Amino acid sequence: MNGNSRASYKPGKITRFFLHIYHAFAFVMRFFREAFIPPFHFKEFIRQCYNMGYRSLPLISVTGFITGLVFTKQSRPSLADFGATSWLPSLVSIAIVRALAPLVTALICAGKVGSNIGAELGSMKVTEQIDAMEVSAINPYKYLVVTRVLATTLMLPLLMFYTAFVGMMGSFLDVHAHEQTSFISFFESAFSSINFLDYWASIAKALVYGFTISMVGSYKGFYATNGTTGVGHAANSAVVTSMFLIFIEEIIIVQISNFLRGG
Repeated sequence: MNGNSRASYKPGKITRFFLHIYHAFAFVMRFFREAFIPPFHFKEFIRQCYNMGYRSLPLISVTGFITGLVFTKQSRPSLADFGATSWLPSLVSIAIVRALAPLVTALICAGKVGSNIGAELGSMKVTEQIDAMEVSAINPYKYLVVTRVLATTLMLPLLMFYTAFVGMMGSFLDVHAHEQTSFISFFESAFSSINFLDYWASIAKALVYGFTISMVGSYKGFYATNGTTGVGHAANSAVVTSMFLIFIEEIIIVQISNFLRGG
């Protein structure tokens, strides 16, 4: 093979796929190497917690409330056929705490936070701001990626509990309107069917989802190319890839939690 043929050689689709997997794996492993080594950009970390946590509350509030309210309305006719509407609080609490709160929160954050990370880092990449940080002796990975991943991983479990609370409040309003159930009776019945394994499984889901969303968004933005078109592609790809991985992780964690329950 001469020089011209080597210069024009392009790897096939399978080769590019495995190269992409290798680069993604190396990107993730770099986080674990640099997350616990000084310097720590604490102010940037707090700023990212504010951006990804507090600024997500309005959307999380509306979505969580509607989820609890609609799920209760949809479940009532089926339980009423068996005269079991008194089971509604337990049914809603199991559904929200075990599945809906982590999943709904993760999907919202994948669309809002993941796309924002991909677009922000992508724009910095194509405008060579990341290269300028390296010239200025600032580790761009540590400043841009590590802070965002830690912030999202920390904030998503908090947002998940908030989503569960708002969802339960939406369910309570519907139950109270139909059965005149008191606030205390509703929540005593709701949480009687929830155990510590349910809480820990939901926390584990939220931690994994938060790490996935921020890591995928950072990876897509950190390696964005082709100018403004590449920025849009990075944001879109971050959302699609994050959601796909979230559903895969949901299946795996549910299987593990069911195994621990002995079911």
